[in-house]
Amino acid sequence: MAFEWKFNKRPYSDDEAKELLKDVVSPETTDWHYNKHHKGYVAGLNTIEKGLESADRAAANGNYSEIGELKRRLTWNHAGALLHDIYWEVLGGDGDPKKGPEVLAAIEKEYGSFEKWKEDFKATAFSAKLSGWGVLAFDQLYSGRLLNVLVDEHHYGAMWGAIPLIPCDVFEHAYYHKDGAGRAVYIDNFMNNLNWERINARFKKFVK
Repeated sequence: MAFEWKFNKRPYSDDEAKELLKDVVSPETTDWHYNKHHKGYVAGLNTIEKGLESADRAAANGNYSEIGELKRRLTWNHAGALLHDIYWEVLGGDGDPKKGPEVLAAIEKEYGSFEKWKEDFKATAFSAKLSGWGVLAFDQLYSGRLLNVLVDEHHYGAMWGAIPLIPCDVFEHAYYHKDGAGRAVYIDNFMNNLNWERINARFKKFVK
C-alpha cells in the first residue's frame, strides 16, 4: 500500500490568515497559495507514491523513464510541501526578534548583529530566480552554522542535512497579487510579519 503524505494545517485558520497576513500578501493569496499550490504538492506526492508501486525499474535509463521522472518530481513536490509548511508556521507575528531570544542570540553570534543577518537574508531571497526561496537554515551535518541559503525552485541549491528555520517564498505567485513586481517590498513585509516565538520554538527543537 502506498505511503500517504499529509496536508498539514497552518497554526491559524483560513479566515485568521486573511487578517494576520494582510500586510504580506493579499487575502486571496492566503487562500489559494495554501489550498491550491501548497495542497497541490502534497497531492502530487501521493500520486507519485502510487506510480512508484508499479513503475518498471528495469526500464530506467539516463534519457527518459517513468521511474526517473517519478523520482525527479518526488523531490520537487517534497521540498515544496515541506518549505510551505514552515513558511506558514513562521508567519503571523509582529516581527519582533526579541521574542525569540535563543535564535536571536545564535543569529547575532553568526552574523555579528541582527541587522547584518537581516541584510544578508533579504539579499539572498531577492537574488533567487523568479521561482525560488531564501532560507535561514541550520547546517546540522557539516559546519553547525546558521546560513542564509539561496534555493532556486524548491530544491536547487538546498544543502544536505540543513534544517530550514525561516523560508521566504519568492515564487512570483507568492506576492504578485498584492505587490506586483515589488519583490523587495514583499520581503520587507515578510520580515515584519515573522512570528519569532514559533521560530524560537523550532530552533530549540531542532538546533539546541
